[in-house]
Amino acid sequence: MKLQFTQILVFLGITALIAFVTYLYCRGAREDEDSGKEYFLAGGGLKWYFVAGSITLTNLSTDQLVGMNGNQMALLAWWELAAVVGLMMLCFLFIPVYYKYNCTTTTELLERRYNNKHIRALISILFLLGNIFIFLPAILYGGSLFMQSMFGLDINLYVLAAIFAVVGSAYAIFGGLRAVAISDTFSGVLLLGLAITVTVLALKEIGFDFTDIPKERLTLIGSPESDIPFATLFTGMIFIQMFYWSTNQTITQRAMASPSVKEAQKGILAAAAIRLLVVPPIIVLPGIVAYKLYGDIGDATYGRIVGDLLPAFLSGAFAAAIAAAVLTTFNSILNASAALWVCDIHETYISKTPNVKRLSLWVSITMVILAFLMIPIFNNPEQSIINTVQQLYGMLSMPILAAFMVGLLFKNVNAYATIIAVIFGVAFYYWALNPLVDAPKFAAQGIKLHYIHLMAINLILMVAIALGLNRIVFKQSAVWDAHNVFGRNKAA
Repeated sequence: MKLQFTQILVFLGITALIAFVTYLYCRGAREDEDSGKEYFLAGGGLKWYFVAGSITLTNLSTDQLVGMNGNQMALLAWWELAAVVGLMMLCFLFIPVYYKYNCTTTTELLERRYNNKHIRALISILFLLGNIFIFLPAILYGGSLFMQSMFGLDINLYVLAAIFAVVGSAYAIFGGLRAVAISDTFSGVLLLGLAITVTVLALKEIGFDFTDIPKERLTLIGSPESDIPFATLFTGMIFIQMFYWSTNQTITQRAMASPSVKEAQKGILAAAAIRLLVVPPIIVLPGIVAYKLYGDIGDATYGRIVGDLLPAFLSGAFAAAIAAAVLTTFNSILNASAALWVCDIHETYISKTPNVKRLSLWVSITMVILAFLMIPIFNNPEQSIINTVQQLYGMLSMPILAAFMVGLLFKNVNAYATIIAVIFGVAFYYWALNPLVDAPKFAAQGIKLHYIHLMAINLILMVAIALGLNRIVFKQSAVWDAHNVFGRNKAA
């Protein structure tokens, strides 16, 4: 499909409308004395529907729509189905704890539990590294690739990525979390509606006939050699979801910005319902249909099928929705990253009373430039975006989760025992399964170890090392404390 005037007009009109409505909702926001809370937690005033909308669209971006459809198989639906379990953990276990400890960032909880500011800073740095070098460049690459493949644009991918980066930064820098969450919600309604439309049209295009599609592309039972072996659903997949939905600042920040635990929980449950009922079909079925229509075309799949099946005015609207998804996910991560830097690093080690907006501006600009430089890593025709992201992030996600698990399940653990264990976990994962060159160290011994299994093994090792060091080196006995942390939460 070639770009038409109608598409441009619809695209610009919808994009401008979302920005204008977001401005109307945000212009009356109060600027109280606690500017950090207003900027990073929307003053604690997000209603449940904004929580649900922001959580949904922060996660649902081009790495899902483009990357998962790019695999062109049903198996990838497990990422979204398993996410429901992660959201339940956030809803009933973690959110009450964050409110109980009155946290602005998830890592603040670590400082409270370990009574140590350095472990909070270390985990924040790991979060920041993942955001800057993995998530942000993946989002920019996926959105730019979608626009190229949908419209057949003769524009350099990096030019498109630069446009996304500049516009997305504006929301996060000038509007804070309130603008991010509100734009997420309105954009999310548009994106989900059009994504469902694309899925239905794709199925009609093949007459709901899945014959001639290989069985391995339709099954939900992954073989040991597949992207998601079935056994991994009971090992690393559980921990990936726990990490992403319950400890990841980018996601939890939305739920922490509600006026009460109950309001936050309503939003999380609504997001879980969307994740269970709506998201799985839209991230796999168009890709499977595209395999029957075009063959194996990888990450260009989603843009191609949307461009071919939607009429001009709807494709322009869909481009606006995808652009909104890219922008809101991008600015969500920027806002969360700025919160981590300002609250966990700058206020702790540099200045206790910074100008939050000004500091966030320069932090965001720096992160955007670094993320832009990392885009070439994801321009890999041999592997889809989503697999690249998950494999890379395993180096950071399990060490972060290990720090939370030890800190929340036990008391009387020396923070430095966990710090050493976390550093070991980063190094061990890199050594065992170098995600940058895809060179498993176990292969030489004939051992086939999927990276999701490796993540579970690494997590267990880190917890054991932390508890072992705590007892042997620091002469402290860890005490089981989960009943005090997760029980009797009276936050309202």
